[in-house]
Amino acid sequence: MTHLQDSTKPDAADQAPPAADSQQRPPRSLPEKITFAAASTILAIVAGLVGAVWINPQTQTPPDVVLRQSAATRTVGDRFYVPFEVKNQGGETAESVQVLAELEVQGKVVESGEQQVDFLSGGETESGAFVFTQNPQQGQVVLRVGSYKSP
Repeated sequence: MTHLQDSTKPDAADQAPPAADSQQRPPRSLPEKITFAAASTILAIVAGLVGAVWINPQTQTPPDVVLRQSAATRTVGDRFYVPFEVKNQGGETAESVQVLAELEVQGKVVESGEQQVDFLSGGETESGAFVFTQNPQQGQVVLRVGSYKSP
């Protein structure tokens, strides 16, 4: 006669003591909980911002660099200073902005100058001055942007 084993009794393998690795860890301390919460919050914010940019990308307008004479010409000794402002009205940055000035007297260019602005962020304004040896009031000063690079 064969005896069937009772399935309700646990096997000897089921009754083995738990391994050392599977012992329960003590509860986390308050500083551990605070650090975990802060790290989780930062990660969630970064993930949310990346997702928002990915879903709705911002398209910036290209650089729109404008130049104007910002104040009256001033005289110091035998030099004439023509102040100017250059502004990027666009959204993207403009690099290596070349600002040119020419002093025309009786239709002829008698003096010219060039300045370089390293970069102009969107909405940023830089100022400077061109220095002439001849009086600009005897002619006309032509200011213009010669070129710029998009980064």
